[in-house]
Order: sequence, then C-alpha cells, then structure tokens
Amino acid sequence: MNEAAPRYRQLADDIAGLIGSGALRPGDRLPSVRQTQASRDCSAATVFQAYHLLESRGLVRAAERSGYFVAPAAPPPSAPRERAPQPVAVSEMVFQLLGTGGHEIHAPLGSAFPCPSLFPLDGLRRALTAGNRRIVPAELTQQLPGGHAGLRRQIALRYLRLGMSIAPDEIVLTDGALEGLNLSLQLLTRPGDTVLIESPGFYAALQALERLGLRAVEVPATPAEGADLDSMATAIARHAPKACWLMTSFSNPTGSLMPPEKKRALVALLERHGIPLIEDDVYAELPHEGAPPLPAKAYSTRGEVLHAGSFSKTLAPGYRVGWVAAGRFASALLRAKLSQSLSGSWPAQAAIAHYLAGGDYDRHLRALRRALAEQQRALRAAVLQHFPAGTRVTRPLGGYFVWVEMPVRTGGGHDSLALHRAALAEGISLAPGPLFSAGGDFRACLRLNGGQPWTPALARAVARLGELIRSQTA
Repeated sequence: MNEAAPRYRQLADDIAGLIGSGALRPGDRLPSVRQTQASRDCSAATVFQAYHLLESRGLVRAAERSGYFVAPAAPPPSAPRERAPQPVAVSEMVFQLLGTGGHEIHAPLGSAFPCPSLFPLDGLRRALTAGNRRIVPAELTQQLPGGHAGLRRQIALRYLRLGMSIAPDEIVLTDGALEGLNLSLQLLTRPGDTVLIESPGFYAALQALERLGLRAVEVPATPAEGADLDSMATAIARHAPKACWLMTSFSNPTGSLMPPEKKRALVALLERHGIPLIEDDVYAELPHEGAPPLPAKAYSTRGEVLHAGSFSKTLAPGYRVGWVAAGRFASALLRAKLSQSLSGSWPAQAAIAHYLAGGDYDRHLRALRRALAEQQRALRAAVLQHFPAGTRVTRPLGGYFVWVEMPVRTGGGHDSLALHRAALAEGISLAPGPLFSAGGDFRACLRLNGGQPWTPALARAVARLGELIRSQTA
C-alpha cells in the first residue's frame, strides 16, 4: 500500500510552511498555476487541488481573474469549549426542519441527496431484470443472513483496488448505510454510555444516540481536516467513551477530508484506549480529482474499525443497499442484523451486484464526480457573489455539500433557523447549522447541497437567500 502523501498535499504543505515562516506574507500573490506546473513538474490539476486545499484551510484566497493570494492573518482560534457528556434531543428538530411544511420546494438546497437525473436509472433497470433472472431459488434463504454473496464479493474487490484486503465474510449488507451505522452503535454501547462525535456532525448520528439513550461528547472539527485529535484525546481521558462515530472523508456537513497521516493517528489513539471506530464513509467514492481516499480502516491492525459504505449517494438511492465491513465485530453485527430485520432486499442487492460486475460503475462514477465538482463550484461561486461580504464558504475536495458561515453583524450573528423559515415560504430549502450539533450550535451556519444540476432557477434561489440574510435585523 502506497502511503506517501499525494503530490497536491505535499505542494500545499510546502506553501503552508512558507506562509507560516513569513516568507509569504498576507497579500502576496502565489505563483500562477502555469508557473507552479513548470517549477514542480506537475499537472495543472495537482496545482489547483493544492491551492483549493490551502483555501479550505483559510491560508489563501482566490481573486477573480487575478489568481491566488495569501489571506490576511486570522485571529488565533479560541480554545475548544469543554463540554460534559450530554443527552441528545434533536429528532424533533430534525423532523420539523427537514420537512417542507406543506410548501412546494423548487430549490432543494437542503436535500441530502444528489439529483436523481445523475444516476444511471436505465442501466439499473436492466440490471434489476438481469440480476433477478439469475437468482437460484435456494439462495433466497441460504444467503439471507449476510446478504447477496455476489455483491459482497464485488464490494471486497473494490476494497482490494484501494490496497485493502477485506474478506467477503467480514461484510454485512444492510438497508442503506444508516441501518449498518445504527446497528454498529447499538452493538458497541449500552444506555447511558458516552460516544465521541464530531461537531459539526451528521444529524443522523445524533438521532441514533438519542434513540439508544446515549450521551454525546462533541469533538470540535474543522472544515478542512475534520475532528481535532488533541481535543479527542482530552475527551477520552475525561469521559471514557465506549465508541466513536466519525466521517473521515468528505464529511456531512462540512466536506472535510482527514489527511492520511491524521487517519493513522486517529486509529492509533482509539486503539490505544480500546475504543471502536464507527467510520461513516458514504461519500468516499466522490473525490473531485484522483482516486478515492483510503479510509481510516486501512490503518487498523486490530479489526476495531467498523467501516460503513453505501450505494445511496453514488448509484441507487431508492434501493437502500449499504454495508459494514465490521472487522472483529462481523459475527456479532450479523447476529444483530438477523435479530432486527433478517435481510435486506434481495432483488436490489442482486441488481447492484450485476451492475458492478458489468464494469459500468466506474464509468458512471467518473461522470458523476465531474458533475458534482462543477455543480459545487457553481454553488460556491454564487454564494460568494450574493451573500454578504465576510461570508465564509468551504471548498471541499469531494462530495457535494458546502458549509456556509454567515458574517458577524452588529448586535449578534445571523440566524440560519430564521433564514430557513423565510426561505421555505418561498420554496427554497436549506439545512440550518443547529441540526448538526447536540448543543444546538452553529446558528450562523448552514449546509447547502451542490448535488443539483446548476440552473438559472437555482442561481436565483441563492441570490434570494442573500437578500433574505441581508434583511435580517440586529
């Protein structure tokens, strides 16, 4: 397995070092993409990825038609707020805020899924017919416990392409990744236990903790590189958590990507304390450039990472087919699946197995990645154009979400909950920041979905959001 940092990250780290040393100062213009290509003997894509990563870290800024400049020095970050483990009560807010309230939505910027038109629906229909034509009747009961054997083999082959050896028997097929994640959490904890989660983090993780009577220990996470490991180490020492649930690649909501060396350190920290990691990795197949990043599971030596994936964000949302490569917990997770729902949809599993075996999946993924990258860029540019000056927008290297932080204003921050209500009345959805925190934080933030094809209607919706933000009074 090649563990060297990719070239774009090496370039970004070199430039970050020059900024940190003072060799490059605020306002200095970075060398052009063409100049850096020549001096580094690399592709334009490598340079763009490096500059985008630096921008996501807040070290540089892009100026239209002028290039990239060192950003003004940011104030030192305040120390992460220490919180005791707390019960979670977010489900009612999630149900209320993600509903449409009877409004017809014409700009689904709050959706969690890409647009269905981006998926190969005709190919899936053919695969559904062909895959089920080949079903052997005896398989319908013999293979129920772990799921369709052919699909588990195909998933194992995809791990192998990353340099990971995962046996098909370690893979438990589930009704979407969410069932697998919930089963994993239920397997590892008892009511009253504490669980490490990132903040901001996926609201479904918070709902799972609430349902199981667990307490959340929120670990601060940055939009560039995810959970802060120093804060995590402190939380482990003080609160003795029983499990950790993280998104390490293109997270929801911020799009953060934990670097390989940080994933290794994360696994080492957790394994040192005997804390299993539930790795929610449903966006890993959606990098904008290059190969999918290695998951944290690749660095585990003890089988204590339960790696959850899904085809819902990349191929077939309605089929609800996910999986968990559960390491040493595979047998226990299989029993939990049996006791809860016995098996997922056999026709759906057979269809996806047939589609993957046919070789069209990677061709589809290449087209999907290009589309999502273009749509996300268009959305981000529109936010920066129409939202008030000082708005901060993440620039993820994969997935399709952007995380928006509205600027500080006199008298207090902007309110994404009020913005949500006003936008919904006009047929525009968004995901307000408090959805992504057990403590209701991030009120001045919101998540927007770049998974929709960019249209004039969406551009007008973003412009309207900017007007609504400006109309908020102190």
